[in-house]
Amino acid sequence: MKASRKSKLFLASIVYWILLTYIIAALIFWFIALNRQVEQMATHKLEELVLDDPAYLTKYEKIIDEKKRKNTQYTGEGATFLVLTLVGALFVYRAVRKQIKLQQQQQHFMMAVTHELKTPIAVAKLNLETLLKHQLDETKKQKLLSMTLEETNRLNTLANNILVSSQLEGGRYSIAREEIDLSSLIKSATQDFCNRFPARQWVTNIQPDIEFTGDSLLLQILVNNLLENAVKYSPKTASIECRLFTKGRHHIMLQVVDEGPGIPDNEKNKVFEKFYRIGNENTRVAKGTGLGLFLCRKIAEDQHATIRVTDNAPTGCIFTVNFTL
Repeated sequence: MKASRKSKLFLASIVYWILLTYIIAALIFWFIALNRQVEQMATHKLEELVLDDPAYLTKYEKIIDEKKRKNTQYTGEGATFLVLTLVGALFVYRAVRKQIKLQQQQQHFMMAVTHELKTPIAVAKLNLETLLKHQLDETKKQKLLSMTLEETNRLNTLANNILVSSQLEGGRYSIAREEIDLSSLIKSATQDFCNRFPARQWVTNIQPDIEFTGDSLLLQILVNNLLENAVKYSPKTASIECRLFTKGRHHIMLQVVDEGPGIPDNEKNKVFEKFYRIGNENTRVAKGTGLGLFLCRKIAEDQHATIRVTDNAPTGCIFTVNFTL
């Protein structure tokens, strides 16, 4: 299927460039033909002039001026049409390429969503069937219930990301403005991840009593997505750090630090694009839909904040959200 899409894209590109070459060639031919016609008409008029005519010089200059005017006119029109054709061709080419890329990203997104939905449902179903069919000791029961709850949380996060992303883009989400204890919100979110992933090394540096006016649900999703991203791409033995602190009188800084493989400099801005994911679709092993970081940027913008990613030494990333008071 992928080879078929590439073949169609290659064929469409060939047809596009052939048509564009034909249009430009026709424009050049039209320009040359018109100038040749002007030259012939001027030559014909000059041949009809009589040397003994007292107005010969005036008529000669008039013919030459008309020839120059026509040449200038056709040159200007030709250059204008050429520029418009090239600009239009470039615009169409970029729009089509962007649309094709978006379509491919949407297809990958649908495949990822399908996988993200099926996996936790299958795991939860298997765990519940095991609990029903077998008499297990309390330790095993708790383990299966914990795994089922974790998969349910994954489903809930995915559903929230899709729903909120759609509402924010469509302008259908009513953003709340309320006083929030940001320190407590982030501490609670981090503690929830500590409970879900107890084998991970968690480090928290959260300054207490930091208040912010914003939407608590969106901020919760923002923090969860950043922490989920760190869990997804960090080695299981590496630590994940969450920081919250004030910077001056007008800025609140939220940072999530991981020790994963990092992000190349040329992709640091792209990771916040919708559906964008680093790496090749066929070889990527990390789960995800490409919505998490896009939603983080969208929420940050709606909360009058900025988000960026920088390198963590010696390896990993630092995602920083800068809230402006």
